Amino acid sequence: MSKSLQAIRGMNDILPEQTPLWRYFEGTVARLLDNYGYKQIRMPIVEFTELFKRSIGEVTDIVEKEMYTFEDRNGDSLTLRPEGTAACVRAVLEHGITGGGQVQKLWYIGPMFRHERPQKGRYRQFHQIGLEVFNLDGPDIDAELIIMTWRLWGELGIRDAVKLELNSLGTSESRGRYREALVEYLSAHHDKLDEDSQRRLKTNPLRVLDTKNADTQAVLVDAPKMADYLDDESRAHFEGLKARLDAVGIPYVLNPKLVRGLDYYSKTVFEWVTDKLGAQGTVCAGGRYDGLVEQMGGKPTPGVGFAMGIERLVLMLETLEQIPEEISRQVDVYLCAFGEAADLAGLALAERVRDQLPNLRLQVNAGAGSFKSQFKKADKSGALYALILGDDEMAQQVVGFKPLRGQGEQQSIAWDALAAHLATCVVQG
Repeated sequence: MSKSLQAIRGMNDILPEQTPLWRYFEGTVARLLDNYGYKQIRMPIVEFTELFKRSIGEVTDIVEKEMYTFEDRNGDSLTLRPEGTAACVRAVLEHGITGGGQVQKLWYIGPMFRHERPQKGRYRQFHQIGLEVFNLDGPDIDAELIIMTWRLWGELGIRDAVKLELNSLGTSESRGRYREALVEYLSAHHDKLDEDSQRRLKTNPLRVLDTKNADTQAVLVDAPKMADYLDDESRAHFEGLKARLDAVGIPYVLNPKLVRGLDYYSKTVFEWVTDKLGAQGTVCAGGRYDGLVEQMGGKPTPGVGFAMGIERLVLMLETLEQIPEEISRQVDVYLCAFGEAADLAGLALAERVRDQLPNLRLQVNAGAGSFKSQFKKADKSGALYALILGDDEMAQQVVGFKPLRGQGEQQSIAWDALAAHLATCVVQG
């Protein structure tokens, strides 16, 4: 017997009962970004592998272990994008839209791919919404990104469940000085480090700060602090960011071990974390990458951005029961018609109502059926009201109007008055 077909491990179907919550979340974010003046960009999900090696860093976990890389028929090495920033930078460089100091405030949405060990909240195909801003170098734009996310958490009803962590990585020069001091300190405690941290000490020592190993964490207690190696410019930038967050009233925690897993970050880095999702605590993260555009072949261009994981934030909405009632109901009104003439009249009536109420979710019964079977389908749809059209209603040019969720008697509504009646009932209901 042949093996049944299944989705690839860590790559999941999003089923019809799940998509309303996804659409609600995505729509809420899109409206917020429109209000702040951000424009959407859409990039391919496949890029040349070299793009990610040059941007993310060849000695990062992503490039070393996690990328989906393959050779196409032309012999080119291609990779399913593991994150969005590098692809966005490639796009703005290719099309010249940041040239001449043009400010670009961009956002994107879509799947990313990393070959990780699948677990709740961490998948091999996952979805992100990301923002990237180019040609603004002050702490004001860093603050705007954080303020936007703070407003989003409020709109979603999850503000009390997230915490903001901040750090500054300084410029590449100050980070280089810190790197030397950290390597010297950790080398003196080499035998106390876990195996992964010993490897990172040779390739990407700042990532040791991000370890979850308790023994290595104990060693790090007395390690040099990045704040002591910051240059004056980075220190002033960081103070400016904190002052703006204080002015708006956004609480934050300084985390000197926050380094992020990508080589291109400089100055500001931040994470929004939660304790509601178990091990997968980061729901949104980002920072400044002023050297990345130049590193990828462009002119010196300041940049800052972040990405948020849609799976984790949707899971948070479910965990905290912050799901609006209207999105759990996908149908407002269900029209039941009995007989050939009623079927035809019902179709025409439904289209007239849709013309007048374009936002009404009106489902017309398909497949005929008895009175009992149609009402069973109406109830299962979750609709608030059923419309009934049979021989008696046809003769009087009315439609039966029956509440399905609560009190209220069935009544008859004239065809030409139906849209006005539904507008009142659905809004009030």
